[in-house]
Amino acid sequence: MSNIHDIRNGLTALSEAIDALQSQPSPQPEILDRQLSGNKINGGMITNFKSVGIVDEAKQVALTVHNDGITVKAMNVQDINNDLRINGHLRVKGEIHAQKLHVDEISADVRNERTTPLEFKAENNSLGGKGLIWTGLDYTKQFVFRDTPNRLWSSEDIDIDRDKVYRIERLPVLTLNSLGNSVTQSNLQTVGTLQGLSVEGRVNIDNFVFWDSDSERLGIGTDSPNAMVSVKNIDHEFIINNTEDKKFKVGTWTTSALQIVTDDTTRIEIGTDGTVTVNNKMSVVGGLGIGVKNFPSDVDITTAGPVRIQNKKFEVGNSIPVNGSYNKGDIIWNDNPVPTGHVGWICIRNGSPGEWKLFGQIQN
Repeated sequence: MSNIHDIRNGLTALSEAIDALQSQPSPQPEILDRQLSGNKINGGMITNFKSVGIVDEAKQVALTVHNDGITVKAMNVQDINNDLRINGHLRVKGEIHAQKLHVDEISADVRNERTTPLEFKAENNSLGGKGLIWTGLDYTKQFVFRDTPNRLWSSEDIDIDRDKVYRIERLPVLTLNSLGNSVTQSNLQTVGTLQGLSVEGRVNIDNFVFWDSDSERLGIGTDSPNAMVSVKNIDHEFIINNTEDKKFKVGTWTTSALQIVTDDTTRIEIGTDGTVTVNNKMSVVGGLGIGVKNFPSDVDITTAGPVRIQNKKFEVGNSIPVNGSYNKGDIIWNDNPVPTGHVGWICIRNGSPGEWKLFGQIQN
């Protein structure tokens, strides 16, 4: 019985000692050597490894170290502070933000949003060939810069909306149906129907109609007109011109006859020697003067010289003629009739001047 009592007292003392130990802070075990070297680790696996710069939470292999590099299935990196070279393909599912991007070639089928101009830099002091290029069809389509002279060049038509305008220095130069007012020079060779035309300066129509603004002369068939209006064919030239005494003259500049026609029939012809020939009936409304500048209005015909009626010559004189050729029936009217004198002389035989007799005695 005494042994059992001793065991019970021993267990009670042990329990009290354990409770006392639990109420006191546990002392930290002392590690004499905190260094870990490869001499102390060879093979095996370290789990839940942790250091100041490394925390290992992997449940499977995530990093493999090779002699020529490392293999990583996935990376979460905030900053790469050195230059980075990628020798393979780079796939980015998110966005790329770059201050400057240098590429040799871009192949994309996506929307390109820009907030700055698209810039092409010169190479070898030239921008030639820089611009937009489309490939993949029958030939390469281009909208590029070309030099000598500097210009933008397009291999295709340029089509703008019908309500838009081509401008130079903000001035309209071309719309769907009109040229701008600033367009003053052109080398147009073919135009449609013109509703209105205003021309300043020289005009050349098919090397046939010429207007010389310096001399103010119009030439048809000649670029050297001899009058205000000149129509020339080979060696013949018809003119319309003004004179110094405020008159106009119409006729031929060259030694050519002038014909006035109707119904393609010559009605009046003026010969090279000035002879006027009327080839049909002639009607004169008012008086007719021949060889005179001023004539009275109380007669229809006034002439300064002899006249011939039905092959009979009539003239005025104060005696029978002493020369000239006359025919029988020609009459010379006495220009100084007096009482008991005669009206005139009549030729009774052809000759030079022929034989003449008095006729028509005047009463006393």
